Amino acid sequence: MRWERLSAPPDGIVPDGPAPAAPPLPLALPDAVVRTFDTPGFAGMTFYEVRAKSIINKVPGTSRVPFQWTINPYRGCTHACQYCYARKSHTYLDLDAGRDFDSKVVVKVNAGELVRRELAAPRWRGAHIAMGTNVDCYQRAEGRYRLMPQIIAALRDFANPFSILTKGTLILRDLDLLRAAARVTRVGVSFSVGFVDEAVWRGVESGAPSPRRRLDAVRAFADAGFEVGVLMAPILPGLTDTEESIDRTVAAIAAAGAAGVTPLPLHLRPGAREWYAAWLAREHPRLVPRHRELFRSGSYSPKEYQREVTARVRLAARRYGLHRAESGEARQVPDAPPEPQQLTLL
Repeated sequence: MRWERLSAPPDGIVPDGPAPAAPPLPLALPDAVVRTFDTPGFAGMTFYEVRAKSIINKVPGTSRVPFQWTINPYRGCTHACQYCYARKSHTYLDLDAGRDFDSKVVVKVNAGELVRRELAAPRWRGAHIAMGTNVDCYQRAEGRYRLMPQIIAALRDFANPFSILTKGTLILRDLDLLRAAARVTRVGVSFSVGFVDEAVWRGVESGAPSPRRRLDAVRAFADAGFEVGVLMAPILPGLTDTEESIDRTVAAIAAAGAAGVTPLPLHLRPGAREWYAAWLAREHPRLVPRHRELFRSGSYSPKEYQREVTARVRLAARRYGLHRAESGEARQVPDAPPEPQQLTLL
């Protein structure tokens, strides 16, 4: 893979020959270096390299999440999930929550050194840190920038507990490093697999690895001794919330060796709401009235609907021997991976 050295020279010309003028820098990123990738898989995408001032973020107390601290080495995500709740965060950078979110990614190139510096600060008390909670830290750009090995190594060296949630199979590259970290601290590894229907995947998560590839990664981590959780998210009204779809998905998750599954019905925050609604109107117009009904009161569907869908998942989980995964939890991994028959599903 070859990256252009710098796609924003003053005259719009790179040393190797003529090139299109670079896109203008967002006002919120005045010092970013702009890079583009010249292979078909990255056509139309722009990467803004920035040197962040801090990297460990405190989660607002009003958030509905079970952790207090996060690390996000990227902003924007090439997985291009139509429903992604992080879309609105791109508007804070003078970029839009739609196409810009999918194709204009901010890369915090100094993330690794910042993690080491902040973990070493006297005020830091070694709290659990969650990653992959805003955008995916194992999206395609990570194959080029390799920020996660630096971050994981720092967390290992400080024996700081952490967890990773991802749709990215690139995490397999760091399996040995994650095993080393898990020998000295608590490491949680979870994958997001909301459904196994490949037609739905191609429509709604076009830039992410297929569900089957993600489940192969679940198996690899389970065979390496991790108790892998699967976040079954999102469960999509009218598309993947039927008993048949849920049963197929939970069966596949269990067969992959996951230790547990946690269901999460679709929610649509501002930014994601408009983008997903436009996609739904194009691809599944018959479902638009149902979604208007479900989300007429805000970002979340009615609790009755959520309970119904969650109950279907939990019944299927019991059938296949899965419990509900606890976020951010994993046992320490032994020095050598156990034989597959020694792994138990709790």
